[in-house]
Amino acid sequence: MPLSGAETSAPYPTDLEREVVLPDGSRPLLRPIRPDDEPRLVALYERLSRHTAYQRFFTAIRRLPPDWVHFLANVDYRRRLALVVEHPTSGELVAVARYEPTDEEDTAEIAFVVQDAWQNRGLGTVLLVDLLAAAEARGIRRFRAYVLADNTRMIDLLVRFLDIVERKTESGVTSFLCALRRH
Repeated sequence: MPLSGAETSAPYPTDLEREVVLPDGSRPLLRPIRPDDEPRLVALYERLSRHTAYQRFFTAIRRLPPDWVHFLANVDYRRRLALVVEHPTSGELVAVARYEPTDEEDTAEIAFVVQDAWQNRGLGTVLLVDLLAAAEARGIRRFRAYVLADNTRMIDLLVRFLDIVERKTESGVTSFLCALRRH
């Protein structure tokens, strides 16, 4: 008999909360997602440009379907984890990074989105580094990422921080299999 969600969830990981100091001096809060973030996820999606939303979801949708929002905001903090970044004054979500399990035991799929006004400020790097550290602490060593072939910023981020094991491009989408970089 499968375990219920409550039995499989880990406690909220307060150790993953931290204030981030960006090069421009702003100080957003990075923290794990919570179920009560559902409305904030909807609002974040509505603030994304069509281009940014398409780069994240590979489709043009006007608003996130409620079942997607519920799924995205409710994680078990072990096999599924999402980190969000809150605006330092308004509390609005400005970015999300997540990993989801794959069919391979030590491999998770990763995905990111950063609100347009917060792009090119170092948040992608901060999110990737923190997400990789959290994943590694939970036994995840390899990552799958699907990136539009023209999304050079995301591709550059992956190449900078991970060892690329496999890279294939089909129909404009590049699939990466990456491993944690050992120094």
